[in-house]
Amino acid sequence: MSSPFDLTGKVAVVTGASRGIGFAMAEALALAGADIIGVSATLPATGSAVGEMVASHGRAFEAYAVDFADRPAVLALGAAIAAQAPDILVNNAGTIERTPAVDHPLESWDRVLEVNLSSQFVLTQAVARPMLERGHGKVIFTASLLSFQGGITVPGYTAAKSAIAGLTKALANEWSAKGVNVNAIAPGYIATDNTAALRADPIRARSILERIPAGRWGQPSDLGGATVFLASAASDYVHGIILPVDGGWLGR
Repeated sequence: MSSPFDLTGKVAVVTGASRGIGFAMAEALALAGADIIGVSATLPATGSAVGEMVASHGRAFEAYAVDFADRPAVLALGAAIAAQAPDILVNNAGTIERTPAVDHPLESWDRVLEVNLSSQFVLTQAVARPMLERGHGKVIFTASLLSFQGGITVPGYTAAKSAIAGLTKALANEWSAKGVNVNAIAPGYIATDNTAALRADPIRARSILERIPAGRWGQPSDLGGATVFLASAASDYVHGIILPVDGGWLGR
């Protein structure tokens, strides 16, 4: 009997795959046996670090370079990927703009909402169609601690990530009975480019670290187990959850 976590023969799409959390998610899925379709704003067809990593684990890799702020490009991506009928979609691409709310540029608001929310729905709508037709598929969103909390100086990001939590539940309500699981992972404070400004601020960095019961910032690899779980048969009766991977932050 094979492990319920075995993804051999599956194809997984991972957006934002070139670095950070997306890279770690792609590696975890490849180690579990999945072939990977990687998507990032700048991702060469060959020679990328994520592509070489996937190949080193004996899995196939295909690359797409797409700006998630470009709606027509995301629509074209959705059509191209849907034609391949992947088994797993990991919506991880995202961006963040830090400015106090009273001065937050509307252009920043629009871009963050487009990349972190609207493009996620556009891509999911396209890729889910073949999943629904065959009665099986896994969709995983990357939510955030700010799906639960307000954050500071990131109003667009907080709005988008709160909406991702709602979208996860809304899609799960419609698609669960049709064999498609929709769930989200809410990373805690992870040491990536998105949190570089926080980690460089000694006051913010110390206040954050002091609140994390695990006593450390998370690493991208800490998201791997949750990703494989939600992508695999082990989670077949799990629908509409937002799973925190946060070192205990929300329990504090």
